Amino acid sequence: MIEILEKPAVVEKPDFVEKEEGRHVVYTFQGRTFRLDKEKARARLAGKMVINGMKSAELNVLPLKYHEAYRIYKQMKANHWEPDVIDMTKDCATWNSNKLNARERWIIEMGVGYFSAAEGIVGDSVLHVIEDNLTAAELKHASLRQIAEESIHMDSLLHIIGSLNIDLDEVTAKFQDIPSIQKKNAYITRHMPELKMGIDLTQTVNKQKFAKALFGITQVMEGTQFYALFAMILSLHRQNKMTGIGQMFQYTLRDESNHIALGRYILEKLIEENPDIWTEEFRAELVEFMREGIALEKEFVMDCLPEDMVGMTQKDYLDYVDYNADRRLTSLGLPALSNVKNNPFLWLDEVIFLKKEKNFFETRVTEYQTSGSVKNTNEDDLI
Repeated sequence: MIEILEKPAVVEKPDFVEKEEGRHVVYTFQGRTFRLDKEKARARLAGKMVINGMKSAELNVLPLKYHEAYRIYKQMKANHWEPDVIDMTKDCATWNSNKLNARERWIIEMGVGYFSAAEGIVGDSVLHVIEDNLTAAELKHASLRQIAEESIHMDSLLHIIGSLNIDLDEVTAKFQDIPSIQKKNAYITRHMPELKMGIDLTQTVNKQKFAKALFGITQVMEGTQFYALFAMILSLHRQNKMTGIGQMFQYTLRDESNHIALGRYILEKLIEENPDIWTEEFRAELVEFMREGIALEKEFVMDCLPEDMVGMTQKDYLDYVDYNADRRLTSLGLPALSNVKNNPFLWLDEVIFLKKEKNFFETRVTEYQTSGSVKNTNEDDLI
């Protein structure tokens, strides 16, 4: 006979308990208790600042404070592209034939020559002047993504140079010896060395130097001094000339629009958190800095396009410089410097608003953009 023993009653204990006790959330789990201080978490959020904020060893975006920067960061990722998968066969055939006249070839050569230095200036400045001084992790993440995109742009120029077999010495000579390029580069970098060395950003004058550098790189250089040459090369693309290069410049221009938006957002938040920098005198200083940038850019435009060509008039490109400069200024509440109210190149809308129809990495098609990147685009920054 088998004796059946009664099993002892099982006393069920809650496996996981969560409760609030004042400023704490208390978790109990298998005999362990964890007390989390919500006030400390709120203090961490309050301590996040564009500059002079709370610093920590980890690059942790939580708690997320600057939501627009994170949105732009995600948009940058959605726009990812690779230069070396763009087919340059037609460009090579065109370049090695008589299908381009001397002035059209000059525009391509100036584009490669100028941007080979300019993209490096932007990348270096964002890394050592902007990102190094930011203290909020999500702003640093977005800036690091921008630096990665500057590297992609450099890759695109190397792809162009290698595909067309352009003389590297001639490329180097253009940004070293052409006065208008020399002056543009010297103008935008003249204040950078001091900021790279590290300055006390608790002082108003130094905060203004940082703000001016941010304004100079993202609103003057990328937002104003890049656009006329972009438009010239894309005008050739529009005429079905050098379409591979045109495709790369399409993607680059779309990237630049995000960089401009990110720079403006960081600058706006910097001013909001540091109202002491936004004096009448400093606002006038930024306007004069832009005025100088416009003059240098117009000199450069005259070098790129010394006379009118089919589909290109010098006046339109000079007006385009003024148009873009005024947009950058007025978006920050600063006064416009010209009477140019209309964009002379409305067709650029079609160039930039790309739709994804096929997978870029599988088919190498012209139109590429990942899901969500079109609908999140700020149209005011795109042209």
